[in-house]
Amino acid sequence: MMMLVTGIIGIAMLVGFLGFLVWWIKDLPFTIIVVVVVLLLLYDFVRTLRYGEEGVRR
Repeated sequence: MMMLVTGIIGIAMLVGFLGFLVWWIKDLPFTIIVVVVVLLLLYDFVRTLRYGEEGVRR
């Protein structure tokens, strides 16, 4: 539960900061990079919550 709460707080703070940068810089390649990185961050966060730090066992 602690990982969920701290992860959501951290992601919200990062998205707020990057959102401010995207709004301030207003450059399409930078915006695309930020969106892709945030999507990868969310994907990794969900997988970490689901499978733990070790990942999926094979």
